[in-house]
Amino acid sequence: MKNEQILLTTYDMKDFTLENRVVMAPMTRSRAENPGNIATDLMAEYYAQRASAGLIISEGSQISKRAVGYINTPGIYSDEQVEGWKKVTTAVHAKAGRIFLQLWHVGRMSHPDFHNGELPLSASALNPNSKSYTPEGFKDTVTPKEMTIEEIKETIADYGKAAKNARAANFDGIEIHASNGYLLHQFFSRTSNIRTDKYGGSKENRAKILFEVIEEVKKHIPENRIGVRLNPSLHGIFGMTLDEETIPTFDYIVNQLNNYELAYLHLSEPFTDVTAVPGAEPHIAKHYRPMYKGTLMINTAFDREKGNQVLNDKLADLVAYGKPYISNPDLVERFAAKAEIAEWDESTFYTSGAKGYTDYPAFKS
Repeated sequence: MKNEQILLTTYDMKDFTLENRVVMAPMTRSRAENPGNIATDLMAEYYAQRASAGLIISEGSQISKRAVGYINTPGIYSDEQVEGWKKVTTAVHAKAGRIFLQLWHVGRMSHPDFHNGELPLSASALNPNSKSYTPEGFKDTVTPKEMTIEEIKETIADYGKAAKNARAANFDGIEIHASNGYLLHQFFSRTSNIRTDKYGGSKENRAKILFEVIEEVKKHIPENRIGVRLNPSLHGIFGMTLDEETIPTFDYIVNQLNNYELAYLHLSEPFTDVTAVPGAEPHIAKHYRPMYKGTLMINTAFDREKGNQVLNDKLADLVAYGKPYISNPDLVERFAAKAEIAEWDESTFYTSGAKGYTDYPAFKS
């Protein structure tokens, strides 16, 4: 029998129970507006307002100075950043919420302006021909520096340190951002990785870095507190181009993830229409649900009805919501009341201050 509001039922994450299956998706908001890229009191208020979500996944937080690629985004590599994030986790936990920190390295989606003129790092020296949001506004990306083996090892170690710091900041877990055209995704694809060493060539080699990151991260956080985010059919945006080996590579990755007791696998449905793209998979949840044995979270353009539908169809266990959470801090309560969803103001997505951030009113029944 179908549950009309299965989104609002509890979910057993084994290590703890989520109060509902509504997840706040990670979203860059550029409010860490200070020299140290430290989470602020305003950010603590923002996340606490949304604590009725079954789980919050924080905005991407850079694992090192080399990982940054957007202005005013928070980091998780310094002691000061740990202290800043503690304000956030304390505020969320005070409202009985759960929050994971997303670990982020943008790779070639950065710009030399962030790195004292040095080139950003990537799997290969291939320009994504995209835009980077710099302190001087959007600028064209450049051809990045192909990472040396030593730089890859250092970056993997940075993920481990970031996970240790996330634990120190009292996050309930972490999500490894291996999606949306950022560094790890750049390794997966043949259109962004033309290496000829052990991190290039075969799909096994191109995926290797992800599993080495998981092995490093789990030294500091239990496997069942680690999530992984993937976007298999990303095409034509974030500098990524899909080819006939893309989906087989993600099939391999997802099958290998079954060897871990992860908190969840977070997948995105295509961001663009890929029905006519050779080799693309237009139905991500339907394709990967039979393949992945653990908790599956699905994302991209879901509303209340579609969220309940995908859960009732047993194609996912959790549904992540992005933009609706910007303008509806009490999204769960609105779903429960079947209330109207407030519209978001895109002009305030990446600005500073409370406007369009913490000033969206709560639903009044």
